[in-house]
Amino acid sequence: MNTRVLRTELRRSVAPWAGVVILAGALSFLYLLPGLWWNGSVRWTAQWTSMAMWTRSLLVLLWPLVVGLGALQGLRDHRSRMAELLASTPRPARHRAATLAGATALTTASAFVFLVLLGAAQVLTDAEYAHLGWLPISLVGVLSLVAGALLGMGVGRALPSALTPPVMAVGAFVFTNVLRAASEPAVPEPAVPNRLSLLSPSVAQVREVLLTLSPSVHVGQTVWLLGLAATGFALLVAATPRTRLFALSPVLAGAAIALLVLPSDPRRTYVVDEAAAAMVCDGPVCVTKTHQARLADLAGPGRKTLRLLRDTLGSQAPASIRESTAPREQGGTPERSRTAVLVDFDDGMIATATGKDLTRALLAQGMAPHCNARSDRESGQMYEIATQSIAAGWVLGGLQPLGGTVHSVADQLELAEPVWKKLTALPRAEQLSRIKAMHAAALSCKDDGFSALNGGASQ
Repeated sequence: MNTRVLRTELRRSVAPWAGVVILAGALSFLYLLPGLWWNGSVRWTAQWTSMAMWTRSLLVLLWPLVVGLGALQGLRDHRSRMAELLASTPRPARHRAATLAGATALTTASAFVFLVLLGAAQVLTDAEYAHLGWLPISLVGVLSLVAGALLGMGVGRALPSALTPPVMAVGAFVFTNVLRAASEPAVPEPAVPNRLSLLSPSVAQVREVLLTLSPSVHVGQTVWLLGLAATGFALLVAATPRTRLFALSPVLAGAAIALLVLPSDPRRTYVVDEAAAAMVCDGPVCVTKTHQARLADLAGPGRKTLRLLRDTLGSQAPASIRESTAPREQGGTPERSRTAVLVDFDDGMIATATGKDLTRALLAQGMAPHCNARSDRESGQMYEIATQSIAAGWVLGGLQPLGGTVHSVADQLELAEPVWKKLTALPRAEQLSRIKAMHAAALSCKDDGFSALNGGASQ
C-alpha cells in the first residue's frame, strides 16, 4: 500500500475519526475528571508502570467505541452500493481489505501511542527509576485497539445492517465491563473466572504503585488479540457464508490457547514488581527503588526518629525505617511490623511532611502504628490520630496536631488535649508505663491505644 492510496483511504473513511475519539476521549478523562490518576504515588504521570496501567484502564470505555467505529467503516461498501462492482474487479479482495484495515489500524494505533508518549514525557521529568517493564502493557493496549477495529470492520462487512455498529459498540461495552476486575481488594479480583476476565483489553484501575502484570498475562492476551485481529481481517475478505464460518477459526484458536496460558489466580495476574520494590537504603532508612528520590529527605528525620524511639521504648523500639511494599485492600489494615517503622507515601501525614514535621510524623507512626487506612474517614481513625499526636508530643515535649489528615486541627486538639493534660500530670514513671501500654495496644490492632493513654477509660 503506497502513500497515495493511504492518503485517499484516510480521506474517504472514518479512520481519522477513530483516532480522534481515542485521543480526545482519553485526554478528557485524564485531565478533566478528578480521580486517583491525579493524586499520590499512583497518579498517571508519576511512574512508568502507573502511566501504562492507567492508559490501559481507559480501554474499558475506548475499546467499545473503536469496535463500533470499525463496524461503521465495514458498512461503507454496502452503504455506497458498490459491493458487486468491487467484487467484479481483478484486484484481490485481500488487497482492498488491507488498504481499509491499514488506514484504521494506523490511526487507532497512532492515537494511543501519542497518548502514551504524552504520559511518558511527563514521567521522564519526575521519575528517577527508569525501566522497560511498562512497555509490554502499552504494546498490548495498541494491539487491542487494532484488533477491535478489525473485528468491527469484519463484522460490519459480514452483517451489513444499520444496527450493526451500535450493537457491536454496546456488546463490546458489556464485554469489557462484565470482565472488569474490581480494584478495591489488595490484588484486583474479577467477578468472573480470572482467565476469562483477562480476555478484556482493559486492566483494573491503579491503587498500588508496585503492582504490574505478569509475563504470562502479556503472552496470553497477545495470542487472544492476534486471533481476534485475524478473524476480523478474514471476515473483511470473506465473500461466502462458508468462508465467513472459517473466518471464526483464528479467534476460537486464539481464545483456546490464551485460556491455557493466562493465570487462573488473580495473585499471579497482578504481581509486585520485584525490581521496583527492591530497597535502596541510607543506613537504617530504606525506600523502594521506585521512590529512591525521596530517600535524601527521609534519611535525616528517619535517623533522629529511631534515636528518639530507642530512648523511649528501649528494647521494644523498631530498629529501622522502611517503605511498606505489601499490597492492601482499599480501606484495609496496613502492613505492620514490630521491628521497623513502615512508611507509606500515599499516607498524607508522611507524604506532605518535611523536616521537623516529618520527624513528628515518623514518630507518630513508630509509637502508634495505625490500624486503619488513611482513606478511612470513620470516627475510629480520629482516635488513632489523637493517639499518635499525643505519643509524638510526649516524646518531643509538646502536643501538636498532625498534618496531612482528613481531620482539622480543632477536632484533633478537642479530643487530644484532655488526655494530654491528664497524662502529663502523672508521675514520669506512670506516664512511661501508659506510653508503652499504648504502643503495645497499637501494635496488636486489637486493643485501644487511646484508652491506654487515658488510664483505661473507654472512648
